[in-house]
Amino acid sequence: MYWTLELASHLEDAPWPATKEELIDFGIRSGAPLEVIENLQELEDDGEPYETIEEIWPDYPTKDDFFFNEDEY
Repeated sequence: MYWTLELASHLEDAPWPATKEELIDFGIRSGAPLEVIENLQELEDDGEPYETIEEIWPDYPTKDDFFFNEDEY
């Protein structure tokens, strides 16, 4: 399983919190690439929902990772 920013971005609008099956269903319905679906299928399924994308890919960049001042725009 590997994640890139491009692949993970397909899950930004997912209905968080979501179970593994809900994320797979969302990926299929939203037309996410096959790699996203395969990565989701490889996730551990302990029955608990994933709260955010950071639980799936801890390196997912957050708004704090970008160095710009929103007030300037």
